[in-house]
Formats: sequence, structure tokens, C-alpha cells
Amino acid sequence: MTRRGFLTSFGAGAAGVAVSGTILAGRAQETPDPILSAEDKVKITLAVNGNPISVLVEPRWSLLYVLREEIGLTGTKEGCGRGECGACTVLLNDVPRYACLTLAVEAEGMRITTIEGLLEGERLGPVQQAFAEEDAFQCGYCTSGQIMSVEGLLREDPSPDIYAIRRGLSGNLCRCGAYVNIFKAAQKASEVKKGRYPLGAGNTAPPANTR
Repeated sequence: MTRRGFLTSFGAGAAGVAVSGTILAGRAQETPDPILSAEDKVKITLAVNGNPISVLVEPRWSLLYVLREEIGLTGTKEGCGRGECGACTVLLNDVPRYACLTLAVEAEGMRITTIEGLLEGERLGPVQQAFAEEDAFQCGYCTSGQIMSVEGLLREDPSPDIYAIRRGLSGNLCRCGAYVNIFKAAQKASEVKKGRYPLGAGNTAPPANTR
């Protein structure tokens, strides 16, 4: 390469660097704020059982973790942790959702109802009482999730038949196999909510086909 050729190519390269530097600088100014890392905490306000609760959370934390470990509502249980068993079911805007698959930040601005939110003062709510009267549990670990799914179902459909009840509870597993009594409890709760059947009448459900 001649001296003239070297100087010519060097000058072109320097000009290119200068132009590209200007372009990159412009792009840097247009770049939005960096994404939060998993460990950075943000403040959110969750509407839990009608109460606004402000809490610092990491973006990766599940609603299940925040309810149990940060807020202290331990009625919502962790079973599988991957959306297979339904033990962690809560209501978001009256719709049953797996809390283990829902980010806490995702639930901000939604109405969150947990098993504790079904209490009427110191008394059990209709679905809770129906489960107790119908002996709709054995070990009880899945029971809160089952109750929340029934509550969500009855808020959508106050008069579900046995097939609707089966569909509504299809996302909740009972490893003890108490399904027959769970279905009876759901039917009793439906009648109670409509004022057709009193609670506290003993372990007797209205006649129904649970097969």
C-alpha cells in the first residue's frame, strides 16, 4: 500500500467512526430505562379481601409467595407450585386463578379474594360451612383451593348442575379422593346462597345426583 492510499483509507475510516458514534449516541438517548433486575423491589398496592395493602416485592415473586410470606395470609396453600393441583386457588376479580402462576405485580389493580376473605365476621361463609357440614375433606390441604373454586363458580353461575360443578372443580386435585362430598358441598352452598337451604342443619345435603 502506498502512503497516499494509507492516508486515504485512514481518513475514510475515521469519518465512519465519527458518524457511527453520532448515530449510537442518538440511539442511546432514545433507549428506555433499563429493565429491573429480579432482585430490585418495587412498591405495589394489592386489594386483598377489600383492604388495600402496600408491599415491596421483587418482580419475580408470585402472588402466592407475597400472600403467604409478605402479607401473612397462610390460608392459601402451596401444593405443586406449577399450576397442576389448585391448592393455591384465589379469586381475581371473582375469577379463580392459581396464585402460584400469577405474579404479584400482575395482580395490582385487581380484587383479590382469599379463603380468609370468605369469613362473615367470626362466622364461616356459606361455602366454607357447607364443606364442614358435608365432611368434604380428609387431610384438608387442598380444601382452601377447592372452596375458592366453588366460590368462584357460584359467583358466575348461582345454580350449577353437577356437570358444571365438575368442570368448575376440574382444576383442583384432591389426593384423598373426597370428590363425592366436595360435589355435595358445592350443591349445598348453591342452595344456601339462594336462601333455599339453612346451614347448621347437620350433615345432610339436599338430594342431588353426584355421579
